[in-house]
Amino acid sequence: MSGEHLGKSAIVTGAAHGLGRGIALALAGEGAAVWACDVLGDELGETERLCRSAGGSCEGRVVDVRDGVAIAEFVQDAAEGSGCVDILVNNAGGVLGQAGRPLEEVSPEAWRSIFQVNVDAAFLFAQAVAPGMKARRWGRIVNISSGAGLGVSLTGIQAYASAKAAQIGLTRQLAHELGPWGITVNSIAPGFVRSNPDTERQWQSYGEEGQRALVERIALKRLGSPEDIAQGVLFFASERAGWITGQVLSIDGGK
Repeated sequence: MSGEHLGKSAIVTGAAHGLGRGIALALAGEGAAVWACDVLGDELGETERLCRSAGGSCEGRVVDVRDGVAIAEFVQDAAEGSGCVDILVNNAGGVLGQAGRPLEEVSPEAWRSIFQVNVDAAFLFAQAVAPGMKARRWGRIVNISSGAGLGVSLTGIQAYASAKAAQIGLTRQLAHELGPWGITVNSIAPGFVRSNPDTERQWQSYGEEGQRALVERIALKRLGSPEDIAQGVLFFASERAGWITGQVLSIDGGK
């Protein structure tokens, strides 16, 4: 444990596996009191166990990030349990098991559901933690977007590319709104990481030739890992990033 985030408290959403678990482990390993949430209770319990095995602190709660009341209650519990919420990592999101399909075949429900978990949830969590951060005149909000938000989604899912771009817009807007209180808001845009069932299905769908082609387009010639993304979060959440806000960091191996 490095102790760089010792004494800080952090909420990590979507922490049951993949990027969220990697981020929770990294923060716990540096001394943060982590409050992790997801809808997958069993896997979230494993995240708790791993954080504690590594010598860190982690409290997991089953929270549906589409539920504003549940979000407010979870944030209140975290603030009361740790005294405050210093760091918010909005990682919950993804494609919800959807696959790319022609525009005319996309239902309004499919479109809205992706926006709910990728954009609405980030807004509601930021809204819930902002008063406490303002009161202390310090805070770190890190939104996990995607390379799809900066370009075109490999999934072909229109809502996913649009939602991740919207999340980047939210990052920039909140950075200007919350900056006077010493609160920074930044975004990380990961490249392709095999981190959950959706990305694993996507990877397998490419076949051997498509997989080789994808890796070949990456400057460092390898896929990323949750640990790679977590390092960016640790930086944005640290004192070293105190004069950085409204920025998008691409962690993608080089394009």
